[in-house]
Parts: sequence; C-alpha cells; structure tokens
Amino acid sequence: MPAPAPARRVSVDPEGPVLVEGPVEILLDDGTVARSDRFVVAVCTCRRSRTYPWCDTSHRRRERVDPPPEDRTP
Repeated sequence: MPAPAPARRVSVDPEGPVLVEGPVEILLDDGTVARSDRFVVAVCTCRRSRTYPWCDTSHRRRERVDPPPEDRTP
C-alpha cells in the first residue's frame, strides 16, 4: 500500500481567498484542471477574479474613502 500523501495546509480568510500550500491542482466545474506549482496559492472564493480559480484581489473594495472636507469658516 502506498504511503499517504503529505497533508496540505489551508488558511481561510473570511475577507479574502483561501491560501493553500502548493503545488495545487483544482478540478473546475467543466472538468478542466487548473494547476499551480507555486509554494502558496490564493484560491478565489468570491468568483469575482478575472483569473479564476486564482485570486486577483477583486474581492477588495474598490471605493475610496475621502477624508472629511476641511472646515474653512472664518
């Protein structure tokens, strides 16, 4: 019987992607396999990424918070 594969470490960020120690193969809905040989891979969970299944930080807010206007009354 072959030895079990080493465990992969997975980090879940509620505000962002799932980080997986690589190399990683992901089986997509259409049956294709996406592969990355990187040592850590950010996997998209929001499906907003243009490079899905890999995260491109599209989950981050795109709005700027402007500082309040200065009070210029004399």
